[in-house]
Amino acid sequence: MSTDSRSQAASRAGRLRIGIISAGKVGVALGAALRGTGHTITGAYASSDASRDRLDAMLPQVPALSAQEITAVSDVVLFAVPDDELAPLVAGLAKLGAFRPGHLAIHVVGRYGTSVLEPVRAAGALALAIHPAMTFTGTSLDLNRLNGCPFAVTGPATLLPVAQALVTEMGGVPFAVAEEDRGLYHAAIAHGANHLVTLVAQAMRALAAVGIDNPGEYLRPLVEASLDGALRSGESLLTGPVVRGDVGTVAEHAEAFRVLAATGDFADIPPVYQALATATAQRAGARRLLRPEQVEAIERAAAGATGEMPSVASS
Repeated sequence: MSTDSRSQAASRAGRLRIGIISAGKVGVALGAALRGTGHTITGAYASSDASRDRLDAMLPQVPALSAQEITAVSDVVLFAVPDDELAPLVAGLAKLGAFRPGHLAIHVVGRYGTSVLEPVRAAGALALAIHPAMTFTGTSLDLNRLNGCPFAVTGPATLLPVAQALVTEMGGVPFAVAEEDRGLYHAAIAHGANHLVTLVAQAMRALAAVGIDNPGEYLRPLVEASLDGALRSGESLLTGPVVRGDVGTVAEHAEAFRVLAATGDFADIPPVYQALATATAQRAGARRLLRPEQVEAIERAAAGATGEMPSVASS
């Protein structure tokens, strides 16, 4: 991002006193990025030794304060807490009279828009939701990850420019997501990113079981090429035995995983293989790469991994 664009964003957002609840990996990273653009970080909630260590490392000289203290001394309260903790925390602070007109509350939970901040609005304050589509380490490495990072921003039209300015200041790229779409938005990115880790880790464990010493490095060229192709072209570049209709190969894969599951801590792999092979076959059928009878045959072969037919109907 150019210096000019940062300056323009800064002038729109103004210099703000921002409090962080809490000093988790996301909170300290965003706090450090915002402080780096001239905002004042008034305090952060740090309830554990790990969070206090992160606070000292990423936001030195920022005091550890209670949630009420943070709201009292801040113009903006940035909530960076686990999903299920956000609503009760906001409601509890509202009951204590922590919010006031002129306050701006922002949360970074992916699944919610601003409806979860209704107690804030009821107190006459303002509410926004921003969500960085990124994983965080809680270290200075995260500041580079924010450059070019997409953020989902949700809020009233009159406030979206503020969210967009703050995101731009941090080096991110804002994308407006409607309130009613936040659930699907978050499901999509969690499915694509978190489940990818599970899938690759399963493949690594299976390779280790056949004696591959460094399964991650063995898989890297293939997985990176596949991921790059998927991100560029979606499923159009998908290849492999399912798309080719190689029923015998799919059946052999299913049997191999079934046997592996019987030898140790691998019971999670067969159902994942069955589900993904079935989904892949159905997508191939929808794109007319496989005939309906081929899709059904692949589904039956994949079911050998668990010994049960899939519950999803074939194409």
